[in-house]
Amino acid sequence: MRTLSDLELQDATVLVRLDLNVPLSDGQITDDGRIRAALPTLKELLDAGARPVVVAHLGRPKGEVKPEFSLAPVAVRLAELLGVPVDLAAPGDFGTGVPEHVVLLENIRFDPREASKVPAERAALAEELAAGKTAYVSDGFGVLHREQASVTDVAKLLPNAAGRLVEKEITSFAAVLKDPARPYTVVLGGSKVSDKLGVIDNLLQSVDRLIIGGGMCFTFLAAQGHSIGDSLFEADWVDKCGEILASAAERGVEVLLPTDVVIAQDISDDAETQIVSMTDGIPDGWKGLDIGPDTAQTYAAAILNSATVVWNGPMGVFEVTPFAAGTIAVAKALTQTDGFTVVGGGDSAAAVRLLDVDADAIDHISTGGGASLELLEGKTLPGIAVLEDA
Repeated sequence: MRTLSDLELQDATVLVRLDLNVPLSDGQITDDGRIRAALPTLKELLDAGARPVVVAHLGRPKGEVKPEFSLAPVAVRLAELLGVPVDLAAPGDFGTGVPEHVVLLENIRFDPREASKVPAERAALAEELAAGKTAYVSDGFGVLHREQASVTDVAKLLPNAAGRLVEKEITSFAAVLKDPARPYTVVLGGSKVSDKLGVIDNLLQSVDRLIIGGGMCFTFLAAQGHSIGDSLFEADWVDKCGEILASAAERGVEVLLPTDVVIAQDISDDAETQIVSMTDGIPDGWKGLDIGPDTAQTYAAAILNSATVVWNGPMGVFEVTPFAAGTIAVAKALTQTDGFTVVGGGDSAAAVRLLDVDADAIDHISTGGGASLELLEGKTLPGIAVLEDA
């Protein structure tokens, strides 16, 4: 896989695919982490004398021009952070001329061909994107698991390379997937166990310890025969969770599940909460919304005793204060361990930024939740394969 160092950049007009899908509230960016992550590549391109034309998306406009999904706020913030003008192109203008400044194309998902299932439609859009460009740089890790015109098809038409963010993402995940220092621990959370089954099956072949929290833990606890009250769980996957626990035992993989949980009857900042032992179980009418303090302590100790740690998925409903402590405990343990640490994007990365955790103490915080999950599942990402094939 080629990197920026392999491209001739002086006077080049470079199409750069970034992941600038930032959260907005009333038109204001609430977390600019993905924009900041793109800066090293853009600055290197500018310093080398290249003219970047950025292609990105925001939200899911489903192939229609919708003002609420405009990249206009992103253009403003990108210009502030780069310290140079950023021109936002009109929808359908793919920057075929010689740009005077950094150009940000309007939301590429306004064009239905971007995510079309018809290869010829994607290829036609890719031809328009490639027109007037001398190279393509892929630096949107969060979209590399998508087979889309601006991710895979256009890369086939131009000299291409991975940007510095994608290079760092691939290097960091290679360190934990190919030859991790041991003990190797993976922490999984989030709401649905069905979203993580492929990941778990793959990880059981390599990890020493699997720590499970979040809503997905209750399907495992149900498989063990615990009473889970009204907690989120997936009845269709209880038997599969039992099989996973048996397979882990056969392979000598330690699986840690909550021994106590924080419960409530509703999800709100002023909710009445209780801490219950899973030995006693969760009463009907109550739901588990975070791991309990004993569990948090156990999980933190296991992380501190690991040489490699990957974390993907929060331990509870961390956005609501009464249910944030478990996620905070896991995040802080990652900052304190001497091991190599990777946070797998998505809600986990958001939690690190939201919960006043020292992000600089974590070796790598991924920018792609779905992409990182597919890597952990052992899949080849289409957006990486096309670069390697070049």
